[in-house]
Amino acid sequence: MNLIPFTFNAHDYPELPGCYLMRDSEGTIIYIGKAKHLRNRLRSYFHTRHTRKRLIQLVSEIASIEVMIVNNEAESLILENNLIKIHKPAFNRALKKDNSGYAYLQITDEKLPRVDVLYRDRREPAERPADGHAVGSPYGDNPHRFGPYYSSRFRNAVLAFITDHYRLRSCTTLPKRACLLYHIHKCSGVCEGHISQADYRESARQAAQLLTSKDGRLLEAMREKMTDYAEKMEYERAGNMLGHIRILEQLPARQIVDREFSTIQEVLYFGRREVLIARVQEGMLRSFALHPYGASAGEMAPDLFLLHHYRDRGPDELIVSKVSDAAAAQSALRQAGRKGIRVTVPKRGLKAQLLKLCEQNYNYRCGKEKAEQSAPSQLVPIPEPDGTHAK
Repeated sequence: MNLIPFTFNAHDYPELPGCYLMRDSEGTIIYIGKAKHLRNRLRSYFHTRHTRKRLIQLVSEIASIEVMIVNNEAESLILENNLIKIHKPAFNRALKKDNSGYAYLQITDEKLPRVDVLYRDRREPAERPADGHAVGSPYGDNPHRFGPYYSSRFRNAVLAFITDHYRLRSCTTLPKRACLLYHIHKCSGVCEGHISQADYRESARQAAQLLTSKDGRLLEAMREKMTDYAEKMEYERAGNMLGHIRILEQLPARQIVDREFSTIQEVLYFGRREVLIARVQEGMLRSFALHPYGASAGEMAPDLFLLHHYRDRGPDELIVSKVSDAAAAQSALRQAGRKGIRVTVPKRGLKAQLLKLCEQNYNYRCGKEKAEQSAPSQLVPIPEPDGTHAK
């Protein structure tokens, strides 16, 4: 328990969606939460008369609160899910298990692929067993995992459509004879030769291509299938398809905090005196950290920081907001032993969006530090804590 009450000032926190990480006096993360409006959520911990002992204890142990700003509620849900599984805070009850929370759909890399529900491995690569690394896609540049789906209902609707439309097998072991699923038109019967293996793999490729599309082709394909059922007077199947369409029409907001990549990236936004570094492991945003850098060195300062900070260690790719010569910095890092490292200065696309998110978090953190330096310290008394937040 903290001897000195935590100083809470609501104006130190943004009116934006994001996640918050509460730490004790030793710097250990004790609770992780998410909110559509961070200021209001955090205010409720300190301006509500709580009754649950667990909340009273949580509030009494808070020594600091870190905020990670995101773009929308979808990102806050997914980021919270990942952070809880990574850090496993003592006061979080839900989402700690690896097979909980938000899952992906995966088209396996078997000779005869199947669709399966998958939960990602969030451990560091060095902590995984030999066969625990991410597997490459058998479909060229298309990833073999799709999601994450933070709505299980949405995910199940997509899975039902893929099963019904492409009739990919769901069995883990291929049987010698076609089972009931073939006879009720939920499988193509590739096990018994009702479709050639080449045609089956083509169906799997088309399913993967459809799931990676960003232009509404999934819904278009479902509507065409519904019309086809209706014309064949298969009204029950047409009605079932319409139900899936109604669910999928409520498309989740796009998110950038959990994507499917096999590499480790760090995203660097260079401000006036500090650089904010975001670690993105295999597409999953894990942390933000603020570092000073030699801004007095002028336009060469970002280059010098990269050479100093990543000479002996580093990710596969550095995504930076500015650098005087990206090719020269990359070449120097590779000569120093960081073979294969890439230095990228994106202007559009996902990487540029990650930089924009870093910029937003940089502006918040630097603004908060200035406010703390100029404002007098005011202790906010800790009330007796409710318990609507601890999971």
